[in-house]
Amino acid sequence: MYRFAFAALLAVSFASSALAQAPKSFSGIYPHLAYFNNEGECGTGAVVPWADRLWVITYGPHLPNGSSDKLYEIDNDLKMVIRPESVGGTPANRMIHRESNQLFVGPYAIDGEREVRVITPQQMYGRLTGNARHLFDPAGKIYYATMEEGFYEVDVKTLAVTELYQDGNRQKEKGGSLLPGYHGKGLYSGEGRLIYANNGENSDLARKRPDVDSGCLAEWDGKDWKVVRRNQFTEVTGPGGIYGNADPANDPVWSVGWDYRSLILMVLDGGKWHTYRLPKGSHCYDGAHGWNTEWPRIRDIGEEDLLMTMHGMFWRFPKNLTSKSSGGIAARSNYLKVIGDFTKWNDQVVFGCDDTAKAEFLNKRKAKGDLIGPGQSQSNLWFVDAAKIDQLGPAIARGSVWLHDATKEDVPSDPMLAGGFARRGVHLAHQEAEAVTFTLEADQQGNGQWKTLHTVEVQPKGYAWLDLSADPQAAWIRVRTNRDCQDVTASFHFANEDQRPTMTGDLFAGMAKHDATDYLAGLVRARGENLRTLQLVSSVVQGEKLVEEANFEVAADMALEPLADPASQVWLKKNATPPTGVLASDAASVVFVDDDGKTWRLPRHIDVAESAAGPVRVDREVCTERDLFHASNIFYELPAINAGGFAKIRPVASHDLRIHDYCSYRGMMILTGVAADAAAGEHILRSSDGRGALWAGTVDDLWQLGKAVGRGGPWLDTKVAADVPSDPYLMNGFEKRTLTLSHKGDKPVKIRVEIDVTGDGDWMPYQTFSVEPNQTVTHQFPAALHAYWVRTVANQPTTASAQLAYE
Repeated sequence: MYRFAFAALLAVSFASSALAQAPKSFSGIYPHLAYFNNEGECGTGAVVPWADRLWVITYGPHLPNGSSDKLYEIDNDLKMVIRPESVGGTPANRMIHRESNQLFVGPYAIDGEREVRVITPQQMYGRLTGNARHLFDPAGKIYYATMEEGFYEVDVKTLAVTELYQDGNRQKEKGGSLLPGYHGKGLYSGEGRLIYANNGENSDLARKRPDVDSGCLAEWDGKDWKVVRRNQFTEVTGPGGIYGNADPANDPVWSVGWDYRSLILMVLDGGKWHTYRLPKGSHCYDGAHGWNTEWPRIRDIGEEDLLMTMHGMFWRFPKNLTSKSSGGIAARSNYLKVIGDFTKWNDQVVFGCDDTAKAEFLNKRKAKGDLIGPGQSQSNLWFVDAAKIDQLGPAIARGSVWLHDATKEDVPSDPMLAGGFARRGVHLAHQEAEAVTFTLEADQQGNGQWKTLHTVEVQPKGYAWLDLSADPQAAWIRVRTNRDCQDVTASFHFANEDQRPTMTGDLFAGMAKHDATDYLAGLVRARGENLRTLQLVSSVVQGEKLVEEANFEVAADMALEPLADPASQVWLKKNATPPTGVLASDAASVVFVDDDGKTWRLPRHIDVAESAAGPVRVDREVCTERDLFHASNIFYELPAINAGGFAKIRPVASHDLRIHDYCSYRGMMILTGVAADAAAGEHILRSSDGRGALWAGTVDDLWQLGKAVGRGGPWLDTKVAADVPSDPYLMNGFEKRTLTLSHKGDKPVKIRVEIDVTGDGDWMPYQTFSVEPNQTVTHQFPAALHAYWVRTVANQPTTASAQLAYE
């Protein structure tokens, strides 16, 4: 343990001269606040206001014995100090201990005078993931947990450490054997027990498939451990938040997790655990290995409700939710950032993010080609007005209570969250040889009072879809079957209307339009070797001809300065030029073939002419372990292959610009493709010689590009064989979907439309249309019907068209 005087900090203040004037901000990202390390990842483990400062810790990927990561202190003028006590590691724990007036964050204990003491990795080994109030001596001790099931108690005065259970990294079998699962996340205490969550499985299979058994929620009474549920869990907290519950004997405890079906909320009150399910906003977090989630949280941001982050969705979460009063959870918006922690500070919400990992871990795919990763791991804080949280991506979510599961007669499913969504639908299917009756029940208020909502008979091995939008809003919905079944699916899809305009937002003024012939393109990449700069190899295009190239470097001040290093220019072009042939196109739609050789079809928005500056970027990781995919001027969120891959892709926005390249840098989103005559502005940066330019903002600015729209389909004057399904065509995330069917035969053709309701190849027969010769059948899909993919099947050979307009 070490103690340092505050005066020792003066020599390590960061960029103080640059802060004489107000620091630059790009959509709430301050470039000078970016933090870096020498590791494969640089995530934000905790962000906590304390002693008139904002404290931030960072982490590397698997460093139980310390690392180059730091403890940061930020004042109200946004001046950042690197604390000299920093020992690094992989910490994501934080707790304020009222009795001793200390903030415990990572391995650091910080008192009210900002003096920092540190518990070294030699004294408390492991990847610190959680703190909790002590069960038997809460005034004098606190608990620590590591990601590999190391458990310690620490004296708050002396910082003396007592090992309760050895960290799994020091055991022969990596990951330990104390509990099933690995990759620990949350820790909290209440109702006489210490509660711990992990969210992964340490196996080769878990690193490939998202649907294997994984994770664990467990509790300890001071003597024995008990597994509560064998699923992936992250956050464990309660109404007391960072301080611990004020009334630990009676206050509830919440834990949030997931499986391949949906999110899972566990509520402990009255000594009993209660289970609820919520739909998923994103599939980027779904890896069974647990690496893709970081630390989803439930935090107080000074509003009536708490704010919860989970699977790419911001949620309202009531401050005193119990099993007897479980209503009020509601989706706010979808987001793209990877968020490790957040807090309210100086009337804003500050999100600590995980932006750029040089390792890119398992997130490899051929669509990237031989693209070199970022040169150095880095992340940043994101400052947001609370009202902005409701203005990001339109809320869309989906989840199943049963997914090819066995059911018992008249035994209800877990409740599925339904509150807060205007468009609600459910897909029901089974594989029984006899008809099955499904009964849907609603808990209107979240008080445990259930009433029958719908009863529907589904034919043998049949499928049915119900539109629940006209039903009264309910907090929760659950399902029963009237017989024992072996293979049942009940999958809910929810959404709110996407009210964005289809026109590209003003935030992107200055970017070149899709039909521009004069523009500044270029390749971009965050550099390595601790340079902490961005490289831009700019391409000056005039009259759709490449006139010249220029090499630039961008530092924390965001000025484009000439980079007199011809070798670096050659190197970047060799290692960062996008591959060709990633996408194909025919008359029907855009075509993509994934790493397994499977063909997928995407809508077409605007096909931009090939750039004189060279191939344009289609796929790149811009948030740790999830990609942006760009096709026909539509941006998509693309999960890693081990989290569902291309089957779980969803659109973010469409636009009318000529975007050439994109990457992340200092927590910002960087785009190239600026209009030749664009002036420097809030988001447009230009070099003094006019030969280089780029756009800087945040990745969640992309929602403002415009509502996702497009046209295309599986067939357009396509020769089709009888009973052979078309390629899958993307439906997920689009609205106002109009289908047109026609053929060139001389007799009626029946065309069956099938939808994949889970993204896992669960094709259901939506509807069969009889199409007469020389006629066109038009069908508008119901607003509440959502599916991942759509395909068509003709009952006889013909030349057919199946086209969809998404508006």
